[in-house]
Amino acid sequence: MGTMSVPGERALLEKMLDDQRREVARLLDGLDEEAARARLVPSLTTPLGLVKHATFVEQVWFHSRVAGVPRRELGIPATVDESFGLTDQDTVAAVLARHRAACEHSRAVAAVHELDEEWEWHGARVSLRFVHLHMIAELARHAGHGDILVEQLRAGGAPGHHT
Repeated sequence: MGTMSVPGERALLEKMLDDQRREVARLLDGLDEEAARARLVPSLTTPLGLVKHATFVEQVWFHSRVAGVPRRELGIPATVDESFGLTDQDTVAAVLARHRAACEHSRAVAAVHELDEEWEWHGARVSLRFVHLHMIAELARHAGHGDILVEQLRAGGAPGHHT
């Protein structure tokens, strides 16, 4: 029997985060513009809004906090609720492209920092390790939200869903 190699901590964190990034982006597979924007819950949570919010989270944690660029300079929403809001420019293709670009930038930012390096966060210090774990948890939660929405869209035979 061959030996199985176990990835190091950093490789494991990066893989798990990338897995969750893919799960969030996958929410839009097979949805047209109408279905992607469907509001099935009272909040602004839609499949497209979840991917847009995931981009915002990448920007808040990696592009701003870790890279040290003020949020204002990045032009990102001031509040979490605003990060779910959709405009006419937020097509499925555009939101996916921004998400993909944000994830690539986040990987590049993380690559030049150590897991134990720390940043200020609400009066505390958080490490890059914490940022990875926080992002894994947040994206997994939102992917689960999205899975339920997409399941509802499919079960309801909502217009615009193509299998």
